[in-house]
Amino acid sequence: MLPPHVWRIRSGEVALVLGLNAVVIVGMWMRHGGLGVLGSPAADLTAFGQLTALLGTYAALVQIVLMSRSPWLDQLFGMDRLAHWHRWLGFSCVSLIGAHVLFTTVGYALGDGSSLARETWTFLTTYPYVLLAYVGTAFLVIGALTSIRAARRRLKYETWHFIHLSAYLAIALSFGHVLAVGTDFGKDRVARVYWISLYVTVAALLLLFRFGQPIRLGLRHRLRVHSVVREGRGVASVYVTGRDLQLLRARAGQYFNWRFLAPGGWWRAHPFSLSAAPNGNYLRLTVKNVGDGSAAIQHLKAGTRVAIEGPYGTFTLIRRGPRRVLLIAGGIGITPIRALLEELHSAKGTVLIYRARSWEHVIFKEELDLLVRERNATLHYLVGRRGAEGLEREPLSPAALRHLVPDVQQRDVFICGSGNMTRGLHKSLAKLQVPPNQVHYERFALL
Repeated sequence: MLPPHVWRIRSGEVALVLGLNAVVIVGMWMRHGGLGVLGSPAADLTAFGQLTALLGTYAALVQIVLMSRSPWLDQLFGMDRLAHWHRWLGFSCVSLIGAHVLFTTVGYALGDGSSLARETWTFLTTYPYVLLAYVGTAFLVIGALTSIRAARRRLKYETWHFIHLSAYLAIALSFGHVLAVGTDFGKDRVARVYWISLYVTVAALLLLFRFGQPIRLGLRHRLRVHSVVREGRGVASVYVTGRDLQLLRARAGQYFNWRFLAPGGWWRAHPFSLSAAPNGNYLRLTVKNVGDGSAAIQHLKAGTRVAIEGPYGTFTLIRRGPRRVLLIAGGIGITPIRALLEELHSAKGTVLIYRARSWEHVIFKEELDLLVRERNATLHYLVGRRGAEGLEREPLSPAALRHLVPDVQQRDVFICGSGNMTRGLHKSLAKLQVPPNQVHYERFALL
C-alpha cells in the first residue's frame, strides 16, 4: 500500500497523463484540418463526428486500462474506485461513439443530399469495416444499458458479467474501421504510430494481468478446494489450500477474483472477499446464494482446482490512523469485516456493529463472539426489522450511533453492507462530523 502523500502525488500525475493524451488527440485532429473544414452544417457535423470518434475511442481504451487488474493501479486508487470511474467513463464512451455515428451520418447525408437511411446503407455496403463497427457499437450500447442500476438489478451477475465482457469484442471489431478510415490514420505516420501504440499497450496490459497473472499464480500456488462448510441459510464458506500461500501477501479486507475449474464454472470469475485473515495455511471465502454461479460454488467438491486474480482492494487496516476502530457490517458484508476483526490482534476498545434482518441471516456468530472476547472488543447485534421490539426505527441513525459509540468522531470507521445501508451510514457519520478521511467503505456497495 502506498503512503497517503505518495497516493495524492501519483494520482495527480496519472490524471495529468490522461488529460495530456486527450489534448494531444484533439491537437492532432486540429492539425489534420478539424477546424479548417468548418463553415457549412454538413462540414461542421462531419468534423465533430470525427472528433467524437477519436475521444470515444480513447475513452474506451482508458476504460479497459482502468479494469485491466493492474496491481499498481489497484494500490494507487483501489479497485473499487477504479470500478466507479470505469462505470461513468463507460457511459461517456457510449455517448461519444453514439454522437460520432449521428453527426457523421447526418453530415454526410446533408452533403450528399440523401436520407439518413440511404446514407447508413451506403456506409454499411461501401466503407471498409463499417458493418463490424456498427456491431461493436451495438455491443457497447447493450453493455451500457444493462449497467444502469434498474436493469442490472434484474439480471443475474453471471448474465451481466457475460454481456459486459462484450465490450472487449466491441473494441476489437471497431479497430479495423479506425485503421482503415480513421481521421488520424490517413497520411500522418506519427498519428498512426501513436494510435497503434495505444491499442498495443492496452492489449499488453490485458494479456499480462487478465491472463498472465492467473496463470503465474496457478503454477506457483496449485490452489484446490479443501472443503465447503455451511454457515447459515444459503451461505457457505469455501476453504482453499495450496503451496506458499504467504507469498500472496494478502491482507484482511481484500478480495480475489475466484475461478473454480469445475464443469460450467471455469469461464466465470467471481469477486469474493476473504472472510478470514490470511494465515499461510488456507484462504477462506464465504458465499451467499444469489445466482447460479454462487449456488454452484456452494456445492464444489474437495480437490477442485482454483485459479485466482489478486489480491485486490484497499479496504484494509493499512488505512487506519492512530485511532480506535469501529466496524459496521450489514448482512453478508460481515465477511471482510470479520477478517478485519481477526487481524486486529490488539483490538481493545474496538466496536463491531452487525446489522441483519433476522437471526437466520447472522453468520459467524460463534466466531465473532470468540474473537470479541479474545480481543476485548465490543459487539452490538442489531437484528430484526426496523421498529421491531428492542430495535429503533432507524437503527443506524446519528443518535443511535452516538448512543452505541459515544466517541465515534475519534474513530476509524470501516463499513461493508448494502448500497442503501452504506449511503445511510455515510450521511449519519457526516452529521456526527466524523472526518471523511476516517470513513472507509467498499465502493462496490455504492455502485
